[in-house]
Amino acid sequence: MRSFPLSQLSQWNIPPEALEELSKYVIPTGIADYTALAIIAGASATFLSRGYLWDQPDPYEYLAFERPQLKNGGHAGATNNETRNIAQKLEETGKNIVVFWGSQSGTAEGFAHRLARELSVRWGQESMTADLSDYDPGTIADIPDSKLAIFIVSTYGEGDPSDNTADFWNWINKPGQVSLANLRYSAFGLGNTNYKFYNRVVDVVVEGLETLGARALMPVGKANDAEGATEEDFMAWKDSLFTVFKNQLGFQEVEAKYAPELKVEEDESLEPIDLHQGEPNTHVDAPKSAAQSSPVRTLTISNSRELFTASDRHCLHMDLDLSNQPELTYKTGDHLAVWPGNPDVEVERLLDILGISSRRDVPVSIKALDPATKITIPTPTSANALFRYYLEICAPVNRDNVRDLAQFAPTSEAKTYLTKLGQDKDAYTEFINCTHVNLGRLLQLACPSQAWSNLPLSYLVETMPHIRPRFYSISSSSVVSPRKPSITAIVSTTPLPDNPTELVHGVTSNYLLAISQEARSQPHPHGITYYLNGPGDALQGGRAFAHIRRSKFKLPGMAKTPLIMVGAGTGLAPFRAFLAERCQVQKIGKEIGPMILFFGCRNPDEDFIYRDELAEMQKVLGDKLRLVTAFSRQEGTPRKYVQDRVSELGGDVVRLIDEGASFYVCGRAGMAREVEKAVGATMKNTKGWSGDEVNSWSKAVKKKNKWQEDVWG
Repeated sequence: MRSFPLSQLSQWNIPPEALEELSKYVIPTGIADYTALAIIAGASATFLSRGYLWDQPDPYEYLAFERPQLKNGGHAGATNNETRNIAQKLEETGKNIVVFWGSQSGTAEGFAHRLARELSVRWGQESMTADLSDYDPGTIADIPDSKLAIFIVSTYGEGDPSDNTADFWNWINKPGQVSLANLRYSAFGLGNTNYKFYNRVVDVVVEGLETLGARALMPVGKANDAEGATEEDFMAWKDSLFTVFKNQLGFQEVEAKYAPELKVEEDESLEPIDLHQGEPNTHVDAPKSAAQSSPVRTLTISNSRELFTASDRHCLHMDLDLSNQPELTYKTGDHLAVWPGNPDVEVERLLDILGISSRRDVPVSIKALDPATKITIPTPTSANALFRYYLEICAPVNRDNVRDLAQFAPTSEAKTYLTKLGQDKDAYTEFINCTHVNLGRLLQLACPSQAWSNLPLSYLVETMPHIRPRFYSISSSSVVSPRKPSITAIVSTTPLPDNPTELVHGVTSNYLLAISQEARSQPHPHGITYYLNGPGDALQGGRAFAHIRRSKFKLPGMAKTPLIMVGAGTGLAPFRAFLAERCQVQKIGKEIGPMILFFGCRNPDEDFIYRDELAEMQKVLGDKLRLVTAFSRQEGTPRKYVQDRVSELGGDVVRLIDEGASFYVCGRAGMAREVEKAVGATMKNTKGWSGDEVNSWSKAVKKKNKWQEDVWG
């Protein structure tokens, strides 16, 4: 056997268990080797005793993650032992109608709950709602023809289904499924004509149901949010559905009276430590959605600054710090979700008008009276937490709810006022065009002199939308700033159409502005205040509840791939991150590809965000970056939009596409649609393609992720 000094082994990076085995075959030749052998033996013993003599797991570690609120009957969502067979659920609960919902932002979910409630109280039909992700889609085939199924589903992005629709979507698109000949159904879709694939999801769902033999009660209904018509589109479809119920199915309309599905009652036996004080409720997300998101954590806003010079408009840049949250990471192109609180004035208004200001902190428990009802608000809690953190009390009150609120009115005059407003579409439209009608304001207008003591908390919990996080594109690169993601937020302050002096303030963006102003010891420009310390004072020191959501809006793997980026307003945010990353890659000596950035805003002197930073990156990148601007309100020049500039530089755009460029669009959906039209027209003119050839090319590049969009509205 060949021998060599054992001491040489200590210079190599060999695992302890391998060193122990190797030591059997080497022969020590001196003091140094014996010393090395002793070190190896000690290292091996130390390694093998891990978990026994040292680094033992803490047997009480689980207590750090245990939620005392979930003991003694507390809830945080659906229980795991509920059946996933929807036919069995209908039979067990005695329901005749199930309203399935597929929702990304909560609108379709809200419609489903409203419809199911109205079916029960107005038509006497035992009804339930069903999250499409809660049930095995194959069991829909077991629903007998004595029952009805209604589908309310939304479309977002490139004709995509919502996260909670994923399993059902895969099932309905598979050929050779079981027969649905027993299924009677109706369907309603939510979409926006600013997107290319308007209401594609409901169209595919209906086509799949028909293919499998299901029988439609009426033509599919569709909402168009492009002009804010979703609410009235839903109500018109609902009225048509009720006509079918009456004329074809023989349902009898009954006097509508509120029948609670939840029991919300005070319980003073509970201690403050038992309560959910307002921490975000993340247990209602669909599995697919939850898998794409990090846990919600309290993140410090380490820096914030204003990006606009216009005095009447605000745009924030905020850096958040992940240093104290080691499990949180992000990648360039991801989104950051912020969970807001409601403004003090609206919380106080609602507590006062209900007559419960003095009992705002009394513990309340929420229990389901109907086994088919899913509790989606953490319980136990308090009225203060409900109105400040869990319910969207700033949202406008829909016409259905205006009418229903009349039954709780403290005076006959208030009842008449609300009944008329809720039944008259034109009167309601005129009213909301000149008055910001959230719940507190509406109740105050209807009856300012008396408390609405007959309006139960259970009705508000059942009917009001729940607060959801708002998502912002991360505007920093994870390569350059791995522990400090930044966001870019336009502060939403919108005047009403017929009353410009009446402003509607976006909840989350103004919440962030208040945090920013607090750090400078300055008031909010519009005097809006929030309880910035947060539930249980968890947000003291300029913190916010937030989480990271994974995105597919990513840079190509090869740095030398050309980029075409088109963004308007805060749509510049992810491209700031892309360019920062390309700068860093170039600094370390790697080759980067050519880039064109099209950026549009109103006026270069007011809302050209990150102007100086872009100029610095232009210096670093040199001729690798071409910045093309479009200004829609620059004095003395014709209006230009990014799609106009894309058309003007069509030859360069097509050349980069032919060289393998990745194309990115970020901003409003209407802008993205116009950009795609501009590129399509250029491809036609340059290559002599037909419309079908352009469509085929468009589908192909999107399938390969060579064309990506991060759009909204």
